[in-house]
Amino acid sequence: MIGRFINFVFFLPALFAVGLMTEVAMAADKENTIYLETKDGRVVIELRPDLAPNHVARIKELTRQGFYDGLKFHRVIENFMVQTGDPLGNGTGGSGKNLAAEFSAEPHVRGVTSMARAQHPDSADSQFFIMLGDAPYLDNQYTVWGKVTSGMEFVDQIKKGDRAANGTVDDPDVIVSMKVAADVDE
Repeated sequence: MIGRFINFVFFLPALFAVGLMTEVAMAADKENTIYLETKDGRVVIELRPDLAPNHVARIKELTRQGFYDGLKFHRVIENFMVQTGDPLGNGTGGSGKNLAAEFSAEPHVRGVTSMARAQHPDSADSQFFIMLGDAPYLDNQYTVWGKVTSGMEFVDQIKKGDRAANGTVDDPDVIVSMKVAADVDE
């Protein structure tokens, strides 16, 4: 019996350390999680600073400024992608700060979030898209910065655009709000 007590006493600090590490890991996860609210519900996006540290930092900076709140899903192509992040709402605007490309081998599959850009590789700004389907031809050409971990059913409900008009949406849905999870009290 005394041996079990001694083992427990020595094991107790390890349990505390594991609990503390779990708490730290959870806090870190919240710092790298985005809550994107749509009219239909919450979309949770896990950020990938391991793939695109500069893009993740900029997305969080803009999110914390409230930049994305109320912006339109201006380009939506069924089974392809949902695009947003343009303050002008027509695909030509941005925050005014281009980012150097951080291309990776991460595949553009359903749920992946990636930066929209013009023809120049270093032209990504604030616009991004969420993949509705798989598009391997985008791999290594657009910066992947996250992945939807829950709420894809709400992304699927975003109003679609006209494929013949490159996905332009009449009376588009908007981002109700976008927050870094660490900044939200729940």
